[in-house]
Amino acid sequence: MIDQEGYRPNVGIILTNEQGRLFWARRVGQNSWQFPQGGINERESTEEAMFRELNEETGLLPKHVEIIGTTRHWLRYDLPSRYIRRHCRPLCIGQKQIWFMLRLVGDDDCVDLSCCDKPEFDEWCWVDYWHPMSQVIFFKRQVYHQALKELAPLLSSHDPADNRAYKKCF
Repeated sequence: MIDQEGYRPNVGIILTNEQGRLFWARRVGQNSWQFPQGGINERESTEEAMFRELNEETGLLPKHVEIIGTTRHWLRYDLPSRYIRRHCRPLCIGQKQIWFMLRLVGDDDCVDLSCCDKPEFDEWCWVDYWHPMSQVIFFKRQVYHQALKELAPLLSSHDPADNRAYKKCF
């Protein structure tokens, strides 16, 4: 699904733990790290897409996370010319994303990168909040900066003491 301007609707997921560190994952077979993200299917809400992608890429279920907030508007990035598949129609020139900030309320053991037939990631770790800015592929840096900057106040204003009991995996 590509919009009239050539952007593929997508969700980005910033997952944080109790210490405010962020989930950072390596793409299978590459030295490329990123946040979970993925396309929105036709007739799927951004929240439905986020939970589907979260499960497909991390094995986490809605019961393992709480939604802290989202970006107010679509954030866009353009693909470098060499990544544009010119033979595909409609032509996709980039992605427009709604970013979600989630807090893990399950254990780290709930993460299962091999839960689907074709895993997206093969390794993950918790990193400091701004670490992704220096590590993500160059053409995503501006959108990562926009998402992290917009969502940062949500993390700092969230009091972990207000959290429900820490949930275990079943």
